[in-house]
Amino acid sequence: MALSSNAFGAFASSGCLGVYARKYTGRYFCLTFLSGVWAPTGTRVKRYSQDTGRDVPKEFVCYQLPHRTLLKIQGQDTSPFLQGIITNDMRLLEEPGHTAMYAHMLNVQGRTLYDIMLYSLKEPDAGHGVFLECDRTVTDSILRYFKAYKIRRKVNIDLCPELSIWAVLPKQKNTGQEEARKPELSSPEKALVWEADPRTKEMGWRLVVDSQADALDIVISCQKGDTNEYHRHRYAVGLPEGVKDLPPGVALPLESNLVYMQGISFSKGCYIGQELTARTHHTGVVRKRLMPVRFSSPVQDLEEGAALQTESGKPAGKHRSGVGELGLSLIRMAHAKEVLMLKSSDNATVTLEVFVPDWWPKDVKIS
Repeated sequence: MALSSNAFGAFASSGCLGVYARKYTGRYFCLTFLSGVWAPTGTRVKRYSQDTGRDVPKEFVCYQLPHRTLLKIQGQDTSPFLQGIITNDMRLLEEPGHTAMYAHMLNVQGRTLYDIMLYSLKEPDAGHGVFLECDRTVTDSILRYFKAYKIRRKVNIDLCPELSIWAVLPKQKNTGQEEARKPELSSPEKALVWEADPRTKEMGWRLVVDSQADALDIVISCQKGDTNEYHRHRYAVGLPEGVKDLPPGVALPLESNLVYMQGISFSKGCYIGQELTARTHHTGVVRKRLMPVRFSSPVQDLEEGAALQTESGKPAGKHRSGVGELGLSLIRMAHAKEVLMLKSSDNATVTLEVFVPDWWPKDVKIS
């Protein structure tokens, strides 16, 4: 019987599925297994290269953000309607490749009411329609705000309870000058929004999917993270988000670093609250800024706007919010390099250190 010197075959024995190659050497057959795994007959088997085993390190962390929600705004007047309400320029979303934008909505006194992110809709017939991301607790307030200024605009505004928002961050912080590699998606069609966070690259990417979907099934090489860790990351890099960090009617946009987060245009024309904001910008003087702080020990149940002072007793600012030993405080720039103090809820004195975020411009003047 003639035997060929090389042959390929497949086996399925005792539940082992695989592929092998054999070579005749004159006296023996040499079998080389190219791939194979043990599995019961009828079980779908992945190749090793696709195996997502426990020992494979993940590159990214996905955080679900239940404190954020979405509105869908559509209609032929969407852009002019929002142009007169938000701090940023809606025309940016018409530029090629520019599909996400950060902004604030202000009251007539120029103080922040809501921090928002806008994402262009993917649908071909969406026109200038957008998703608007905001703090979940102010949804009703935003809808009332829109109703007051909508008048006869051809705009439809709908809640999106069927959608969920995720933040995706690199597991390892990128210490070099290069931006982190954007994660790949196994099912890009399931992502209604998949954009770099428009505020700073320190915040990774934003993902919007159906609330029944799991980001771990969509983002390749991603593990699920705890939302509390997402907030710790925000406070560590000094980025405000939501009503606790930006209390409505209290926070000022320039003190909240809106310029550094690419959230404002000074050339777009009029919008609600524009006059005071533009005047402050053109004077070039911002004496207080929202900055990341680290306490000497974790603090809890601080009063809203707890007063900070220097070691000599001079007023140095007010604390906003935080998690554990990390937080954000509105700091008088003249005292930003000093060790500051505040009294906790149990009347104990806690010291804190102020930091300048890495993503701020390098020419920011700290007294």
